[in-house]
Amino acid sequence: MIDKLILEFDKALRTVLAPAPTMRTMPGADLSEADLDDAERRHAAALMRIDHVGEVCAQALYQGQALTCRDPAVRDALRQAAWEETEHLNWTERRIAELGGRKSLLNPLWYGGSLAIGIVAGKLGDDWNLGFLAETEHQVEAHLDGHLASLPATDLRSRAVVDQMKADEIRHAETAIRLGARELPGPVKLAMAAMSKVMTSTAYHL
Repeated sequence: MIDKLILEFDKALRTVLAPAPTMRTMPGADLSEADLDDAERRHAAALMRIDHVGEVCAQALYQGQALTCRDPAVRDALRQAAWEETEHLNWTERRIAELGGRKSLLNPLWYGGSLAIGIVAGKLGDDWNLGFLAETEHQVEAHLDGHLASLPATDLRSRAVVDQMKADEIRHAETAIRLGARELPGPVKLAMAAMSKVMTSTAYHL
């Protein structure tokens, strides 16, 4: 039990403090850097910071859900999704640096809150756990669509990262549904959307 706790704590520290690994090449790495003005660059960096925060939260959610789920197949799906979210961490962190921005100062807070939510979701049962995963990914997909609409049209490097992240999130939602995700009640979806709005509006600045 102690060994497991140490491993989980190590995951948290690596997510918040250490550079994330990736097996895939960063999307858009072969594209030229756009000639952005200062305002466009700050805006793009802030949007990528929001995306990075989203991936920090995803790591914590998946960690909490995997800790408390019962079905090994569900646990494996969560771990696979978590790995791809780790790659998203790598890409968004690198893109923030390229744009001259910084990561959120509140990442430890985002992580801790999301971990608690993931643990609770897992304890509700695997069908609700998967339902929470599917709804999270649907909301992230919509959020990424908003960023694609808001990013400078010439910032092809950022857009390539967001495009690939969106494709991965859609696949994660489809996997959750295939494994038996239960549709969440409307009020729960609204509460999740409200929490997401608070996070994104805060992370844009902090």
